[in-house]
Amino acid sequence: MAVEDKHISYRIYLVAFCLFLMALAITFKLTKIQWVEGDHYRKLAKERTVKNFVIPANKGNIYSADGSLLATSIPNYNIRFDAVAPKGENFEENVRPLADSLSKMLGKPSSFYHSQLRMARANKNRYLLVARDLSYTQYMKIKSFPLFNLGANKGGMITEQETVREHPIGKIAERTIGYERITPEGKPDGKGIEWSFRKYLNGKDGKVLKQKIAKGQWKPIRDVNEVDPQDGYDVISTIDVYIQDIAHHALLKQLQEFKAEHGCVIVMETKTGKIRAISNLGKLKESDSTYFETTNYAIAESHEPGSTFKLVDMIALLDDGKVDTSKVYDSRGGIVEYRGKKVRDSHEGGYGKISLGRGFEVSSNTVLVQAVYENYKNNPKEFVDRIDRMGLNKPLGLPFQGEGKPYIPQPGDKHWSAISLPWMAFGYGVSVTPLQTLTLYNAVANNGEMVKPQFVSEIKEWNKTIKKYNKEVINPKICSDETVKKLKAVLENVVKRGTGSKLYSKDFSMAGKTGTAQANYGKNGGSEKHYISSFVGFFPAENPKYSCIVVVHKPNTSGNNYYGADVAGPVFKRVAQKIFTDAPSTNEIKNLNKKIAKQEKAYKVYEDKSNADGKTIPNVKGMSGMDAVALLENMKVKVKVIGFGKVKRQSIQPGSALSKNQIIILELS
Repeated sequence: MAVEDKHISYRIYLVAFCLFLMALAITFKLTKIQWVEGDHYRKLAKERTVKNFVIPANKGNIYSADGSLLATSIPNYNIRFDAVAPKGENFEENVRPLADSLSKMLGKPSSFYHSQLRMARANKNRYLLVARDLSYTQYMKIKSFPLFNLGANKGGMITEQETVREHPIGKIAERTIGYERITPEGKPDGKGIEWSFRKYLNGKDGKVLKQKIAKGQWKPIRDVNEVDPQDGYDVISTIDVYIQDIAHHALLKQLQEFKAEHGCVIVMETKTGKIRAISNLGKLKESDSTYFETTNYAIAESHEPGSTFKLVDMIALLDDGKVDTSKVYDSRGGIVEYRGKKVRDSHEGGYGKISLGRGFEVSSNTVLVQAVYENYKNNPKEFVDRIDRMGLNKPLGLPFQGEGKPYIPQPGDKHWSAISLPWMAFGYGVSVTPLQTLTLYNAVANNGEMVKPQFVSEIKEWNKTIKKYNKEVINPKICSDETVKKLKAVLENVVKRGTGSKLYSKDFSMAGKTGTAQANYGKNGGSEKHYISSFVGFFPAENPKYSCIVVVHKPNTSGNNYYGADVAGPVFKRVAQKIFTDAPSTNEIKNLNKKIAKQEKAYKVYEDKSNADGKTIPNVKGMSGMDAVALLENMKVKVKVIGFGKVKRQSIQPGSALSKNQIIILELS
């Protein structure tokens, strides 16, 4: 019996010892959690219930050269209701007036909102959707409604803000304005000005502290942000809205008339290289009759230029002193042959014996090919080096993604053959983009100075210049003044009496070159062959102000009118004549800074008149958007702009008191 009691005692001691060890372990663990790991767990708990959310900064605006809005960020607001937040007496006192106010603003019956709000209160719904996609003006109005005017904590109003990128002038120049996005793979991507100048357009994101509520939903803890977002800078483009509109619709009309696959038009200011208009239109489907801006053909599409490349022949032949424009060649019945390959003129039977200058005017392949081959066959590198010195063998170095790569065959490389030189002479076996071709012609118009195409002139913080983009010279002199003079003469004669004679007008002078190239002529036995029609030149001929290129791919050939003069030429003529016959000279703003500087006195007078005490909001209705923004920003008021033109409505009434971090919305006409 004593032995049995002894065993029982051992068991009791063993159990007690185990319990003691467990108590020690629990105490140790609690102590560790409390004092050693406490900060970690407290932080973890807080992160799971309270955390900062990013408030994306508004992008800067993109403006045209004349101050019109091309792209802007518009704030959108969603309003929700935390039905648990308001006290009982506040809810009962304000629920019906709130429903009435919502009904007037949003259109549904007051009974609908009254029912929704009461149901949310009964079900303790902390995230009832009240309104979606409100403008800033609507947001400010709903914020003043009964109950909501008590704030987030007392009134239960939850505000969710997001920004939406809008193009106030529509689809015009959409591809050049571009976009910024995140791909399905999560990688940043974009096109055009939006992407290339994102480091200026994108501001700094802000932060807002939110608390987790029911069903994994979050609501702001305070009415103010932890860190306010900083808006991005504005980008002033070189695009002129008036010229852009002319170019866009002239191209669209011609594409539709010829049922073409796609095309582009570019208008460049001769002396500065500023791109005043650029339109790229193409079909989404072969059978479609609607055109969209999906690809920037003017910049990205490198192709055989055909006869527009003959300007290179003339520059080389004249400037190297090989021949003069008066040199006579026999077109040989319109056919010459090199190593078994025939070069034909579009005019059956050729042109007989004509001068080099006349051969260029009528775009004789046989004449130009003979001239180039006879003078460079023993040293083709001399001809190719001339092309390389003009910069046609490399991209222009534009700030955009996807610039097309030119191709100029080099003697000695694997693609060079016995027919490379004669084929290059009439624009085959080489590849350049439309903008490269325009840059070359613009250099002739600019007395030999080749300037880089420019799409952006300035980065601004409203009325303060952050960065200015000046003219950039690619080649100060592509040829001698004497050569330039001769080139201008033959280019003007192309329109007066050559292949572009259909475009001639005694009232308005133009100079340029037609081009009709065959593409895919070697694929599937020629069954995929199609035409590329183009016209490139400058105007007025005697004192060039603008240069322009029009390229149309796959025009309908049923009427046998697929030549450059028939398809692309009319677009060029319409753009040229509309600019100088319809556009008042005041349309062009050469220097936005000078405009702003000139008006600063007017701002001061206006400010003194409407805001003498510096404590109230002025009346800016009727002012231009840029003027109004400059005035308000000088008063430390944050401004959001909708539309373009003059101010037709302001969200804060004139005479209202100024307050810190105040935001005013200007709606422009």
